Amino acid sequence: MNMNVMTALCTLAEDTAAVREKLRANPDKVYFPNFGNTDNILREGISIDRTAFTIPGLNFTVYWYGLLIGVGILLAMIYGYKKMRPCGIDPDRATDGVIGGVAGAIVGARLYYIVFNTEGMSLSDFFKIRDGGLAIYGGLIGAILVGGIITKLRSLRLSAMLDVAAPCFLIGQCIGRWGNFFNQEAFGANTNKPWGMLSWKTAAFIDEHYDTLTDIDAYKPIHPCFLYESLWCLVGFILLHLYFKHRKFDGEIFIMYAGWYGLGRFFIEGLRTDSLYLGNIRVSQLVAGTCVVASIVLWIVFRSITKRSGNYKFFYETELSKAQLAEYSGYEDMQKEKKELKKKIAEAKHKGESFVELEKEYKEKFGKDAMKAQKQALKDAAEKDKTEVPDDGYKSILADDEDEEKKDSSED
Repeated sequence: MNMNVMTALCTLAEDTAAVREKLRANPDKVYFPNFGNTDNILREGISIDRTAFTIPGLNFTVYWYGLLIGVGILLAMIYGYKKMRPCGIDPDRATDGVIGGVAGAIVGARLYYIVFNTEGMSLSDFFKIRDGGLAIYGGLIGAILVGGIITKLRSLRLSAMLDVAAPCFLIGQCIGRWGNFFNQEAFGANTNKPWGMLSWKTAAFIDEHYDTLTDIDAYKPIHPCFLYESLWCLVGFILLHLYFKHRKFDGEIFIMYAGWYGLGRFFIEGLRTDSLYLGNIRVSQLVAGTCVVASIVLWIVFRSITKRSGNYKFFYETELSKAQLAEYSGYEDMQKEKKELKKKIAEAKHKGESFVELEKEYKEKFGKDAMKAQKQALKDAAEKDKTEVPDDGYKSILADDEDEEKKDSSED
């Protein structure tokens, strides 16, 4: 063997051994060895601990992963509730769907991870969530299935609710992905980019899976895939937020979300070393690619249908939505009036005065018949939406362009 080649191999072996020892001696540190040309905090390594804090007295440990997911859900809910009324959604009715959606997301994320995990997990491991193992696509599927069913049962338009939920998903994903950083997971192949990271945990994972990760060096920097996805979700949220008021039909924002997230996830998943598999196929990459294609097709189809229809109505324009929001807006006033009437009845009884008329008024406003009338009003509103003239004539999807051409020709 050429002496120069031998010298290079020996130097490489020595460098690898030095890196291994440095990582072993500092298992809590994450290094970014290519960041900058001079010594800095990232090159020297930053210490991380997956434990956020421990509750005194209970000895209950709160991990960054769970805490960040919780923060993401909270911020997403704050944003979502601000968007509900402009979209014609009664927040009280939507709350049932939100609660069901969160529960469905947790169950779906765990089941998805267990089913497609190649490490030999079984359904008996379902409740060992604190050991790690949640999959975003499983969470999305669970949230949409459970939350969607409840949304329909509460007489809300699912497509409008999904438009509200889509930016919320991106908020949760953007923040939640940083839990992967503290767990040192969701990383990719080697890279010489300045943001390439290196830690004892990532090196150990690659070493343990040397039989499948044969082309990856455990002791060289790797892609921080969690960071890519977090930034992709942040950009997606900004774009959808800005476009929201320009949407052409209920459900458009969700379709755009599915395409945007799917596009980014498809390429990011291709970099990852810890993907879930179905045979030799990366499950999330398959789902992501399918979402991109489906979203493009659905967006074209629904945009065409909306353009051809001369009287498309957003949910907030329907009589049902208006009736639901009126009921929601008047709820506090109704409860206040109800409380005052009860107080007057109690005072009349205490003074020995007649309260027959007060009870009659109470029954008329808040009794069973009043509740039935309220429900009937909502049914009548829904029926009115159905019986309105469905269309005022066919409109070509090129109508806008045709109108512009006619306008230009008339000006000439």
